[in-house]
Amino acid sequence: MSPMLSERERESKLAELDRLLNDPETHMDPHRVWALLAEVSTTRQTTTIRQA
Repeated sequence: MSPMLSERERESKLAELDRLLNDPETHMDPHRVWALLAEVSTTRQTTTIRQA
């Protein structure tokens, strides 16, 4: 099992993923996209559901 990412590391990886997928001037690297997805998907996120 991979070590837990800090919130800052996770946000950084998600920003890189967003750039790879959505920035037309960034070269699409499918291997990097899958690697980033694998890293962020293995981290646990605690979600708080708030009722209005």
